[in-house]
Amino acid sequence: MNSKNAIIHHLPANTMKQTLKVDFPGGKKVDVRVGDFLIRTDQCRKAGGEASAPEPFDLFLASLASCAGIYALNFCQSRGLSVEGLQLEMDWERDEQPPHRARVHYRLRLPQGFPEKYRESILRAMDLCTVKRYLRNPPDFTLEAV
Repeated sequence: MNSKNAIIHHLPANTMKQTLKVDFPGGKKVDVRVGDFLIRTDQCRKAGGEASAPEPFDLFLASLASCAGIYALNFCQSRGLSVEGLQLEMDWERDEQPPHRARVHYRLRLPQGFPEKYRESILRAMDLCTVKRYLRNPPDFTLEAV
């Protein structure tokens, strides 16, 4: 796509905007600056990298898990419930052949003595994860070379 032909959709004025800066420090490494934070990525050795940092797709998976996790944590903290022993595991499975369907399964280990009346509610809270909501309503992607 020629940059003169790039289609850029402008969102309403009240839209949040965030710019991430990407640098290429060498090899297969890609660094992303998000605000004051630096996130380093690399590729596995099989793909020509040094395996010195997570691969970008691993960060995608981590964002799904950590997003569901913060909703579970917030649920407990807002009710004054103990989080000692609270743990979340996420299983990711995907088809190797197109259309590359995937399945995500969350397994939340509740703290000892967690009130039974909140069992379904904490799962509903996790279901509100912002990352997952964007997957259900994906963003528009545009490309531009300048």
